[in-house]
Amino acid sequence: MKNIFLLVLLFIGFGAFAQDDVSVKGNKVSMKETAPVWPGCEASEDTKACFNSMLMKHIKENYKYPKNENGEYIRGKATISLVVNEEGKVVVKEVTGKHPKINKEAKRMIEAIPEMVPGQLAGKPRAISYKIPLTF
Repeated sequence: MKNIFLLVLLFIGFGAFAQDDVSVKGNKVSMKETAPVWPGCEASEDTKACFNSMLMKHIKENYKYPKNENGEYIRGKATISLVVNEEGKVVVKEVTGKHPKINKEAKRMIEAIPEMVPGQLAGKPRAISYKIPLTF
């Protein structure tokens, strides 16, 4: 009777600690990481390509070129460090660039990205970091 009880507990233990998207081969443990999914890309076969195209579309539609004191458009580069958190919201960590007005506008534009399906690691929501260089 004790052996059957121990066997049942063993199977319950394995089932309780099993994780999706985790594989163990020898002494290697692999966990599958999935990227965040942009709204409207859920049914796409290549969600990464869809994410990239939707991000570029968002940038083209939402970036407003700032002007200098003479009324001329300012052009330049900015690098944006951002995180898509566990809730799928975009959080800008840092914007670096030569022109403060471009940096401010780039931050505003990235913060306007819609909430998305968060990235996952081993089937659990996870924050995913990105660094995006942009030339305006």
